[in-house]
Amino acid sequence: MAKSPIRILVVEDFEPFRAFVTSSLEQHPEFEIIGELSDGLEAVGRAAELNPDLVLLDVGLPSLNGIAAARRIREHSPQSKILFISGDQASDIVEQALSTGAAGYLVKSDAGRELLVAVAAVLQGKQYLCSSLSRLHLNHNGHHHPDTHALSKSKQGVSPSPQGEIAGRHEVVFYSNDSQLLDHLAQFIAASLNAGNGAVVIATGAHRENLARSLEAGGVDVAAALEQGRYIAVDAAELLSTCMVNDTIDSNSFLEGFGQLISQAANAAKTEHPRVAVFGEGPDLLWKQSNVKAAIQDEKLGSQLAKTYAVDILCGYSLNNIRGMASIEVLQQICAEHTDLCCR
Repeated sequence: MAKSPIRILVVEDFEPFRAFVTSSLEQHPEFEIIGELSDGLEAVGRAAELNPDLVLLDVGLPSLNGIAAARRIREHSPQSKILFISGDQASDIVEQALSTGAAGYLVKSDAGRELLVAVAAVLQGKQYLCSSLSRLHLNHNGHHHPDTHALSKSKQGVSPSPQGEIAGRHEVVFYSNDSQLLDHLAQFIAASLNAGNGAVVIATGAHRENLARSLEAGGVDVAAALEQGRYIAVDAAELLSTCMVNDTIDSNSFLEGFGQLISQAANAAKTEHPRVAVFGEGPDLLWKQSNVKAAIQDEKLGSQLAKTYAVDILCGYSLNNIRGMASIEVLQQICAEHTDLCCR
């Protein structure tokens, strides 16, 4: 039985941009544009009448601004998810928009590369902030730094968590270029190493080398961390090759291999209750090879690791690879496997 299309109401008073949004979404058969409006007050009435799955809403609208319209839409059509798409980047406006219960905020200048990712994240129930807002500290920001809860470590390794308890985080970053990824990744790894914890980086050679330079420039003694065993860096393609059977990941090999790396880094940590920061580039490599099924499998196994060990896992996807080749269903599956999302 065919799935019902995702019904979308587009509210934007600048006709050329509205046409861009609708034409971009109409390329995907999973979407149905059920209305194109330019007026905030009219949007409230139409949302109440049509009960769309998703409302794409500008802030600056005639009759009733988008923030006020969002509050009313939430009252009349509470099941409708709202994604703001606006040219306004002011932190107070973004905070007000998110305080309405909207699920995300996308700046118009980022829409060309991030629209599909933003829509997928919001539909999956995640809060989304675009790359232009990544450095804002917002009261309603849904992206959190890894917290301090941890599992106890025995002399033999990292203790598994009680059944069903989520021990770690599983974050995804969508990035436009390597420098943006490395900036985010360097902060992620440095925070763990500087706290006396461990770190495992599974990446391409170029990313491993550039990350090491960034960490050194930021004051991290990479050589010492490597010698102590707190920092482990391995080649993503080589590690994946040990787990692949007929273009499918062997789950046991994957979990055993990653578990060993995590335990090694945790055992070398200097803290009483160690955490391990893990960066994995395997899913993106599989995506580039058009092996989307294995990429999703990799993410699901990563979620298992996050439920088993005291880890904070970060995955990275190039937005350049996603544009033009991603179905919204696949993007939703990727978003579903992560506790946090961000765009750079």
